[in-house]
Amino acid sequence: MTEAYRRAGVDLDAAAAAVELIREIGSGTTRPELAEGVGGFAGLFEIGGGRYLAAATDGVGTKLEIARVSDRVDTVGIDLVAMCADDVVCTGAEPLFFLDYLAVGRVEPQRVAAIVGGVAEGCRRAGCALLGGETAEHPGVMADDQFDLAGFCVGVVTEDGRLGPERVRDGDVLVGLASTGLHANGFSLVRKILLERHPLDEAVLPLERPLAEELLEPTAIYAPLVLALARDGLVHAAAHVTGGGIVENLPRALPQGSSAEVEWDAWPVPPVFELLAREGGISPDDLRSTFNVGIGMVLVVPRERAGDVVARSVSWGRPAYRIGAVRT
Repeated sequence: MTEAYRRAGVDLDAAAAAVELIREIGSGTTRPELAEGVGGFAGLFEIGGGRYLAAATDGVGTKLEIARVSDRVDTVGIDLVAMCADDVVCTGAEPLFFLDYLAVGRVEPQRVAAIVGGVAEGCRRAGCALLGGETAEHPGVMADDQFDLAGFCVGVVTEDGRLGPERVRDGDVLVGLASTGLHANGFSLVRKILLERHPLDEAVLPLERPLAEELLEPTAIYAPLVLALARDGLVHAAAHVTGGGIVENLPRALPQGSSAEVEWDAWPVPPVFELLAREGGISPDDLRSTFNVGIGMVLVVPRERAGDVVARSVSWGRPAYRIGAVRT
């Protein structure tokens, strides 16, 4: 998939090299309170009394271009909150507050309000406060209708409530929480495959709605559900499935030397991934290492409680599936 992504304008090897350089740079900025830095789903900073702040930042990527072209900008803010809050909750932390940064070519008040309205809706779904933000106008640098969006989420967790690889045990079950589609990753490749062939207002089989509606479906926000399960002792670790899919993100929630046995046929794969595979000539392995293929969050849970986790998730309105197990 590296080659396919490179043809779409994204160099994954260069991105990985940049992360390693950033990790080295960040290692020189530590403080005694730093518990977990670059590399995890969220950074952890001890604040005393057995409590930690968890923080994560992210963007929406080139999904924003779909929103711009289709002039439907009111939901990408939900994606932004999801990308950050669902990283934070992977530590066991409750998302507390969120800040956003919006850059635009030209300030159009109603359009800005629609974008930030999506952020506010995402915060409501995540159960956190929209604490503040910044809107920057970049005339002469960005086209009038162009915009970029980034966000920052901070949460809090106690020592006893922390989730992570150190809690994972041999035989733990993997429970996958269903995605709402593509979420907000892989859109450079999605645009290369689909938008060169189909207009956004076209319903392309096997989809049953216009392409724009499918591509702009907001990312699921799992934070309240994961937090509720974790507080009841039903979760050992969690992996937010973003860029790199289950293949790259699940190992971040597991201890070194362990392995995950994923049953790839254990859940229904949304039709949009079938469409991408067909029109892009993408193999199953490459699809799984790029997209979420229908699972947006993987929970590592005690074997004897897996059924409870699935039932609780379904009762929250989020389909869930037993998708494998951990071997340590």
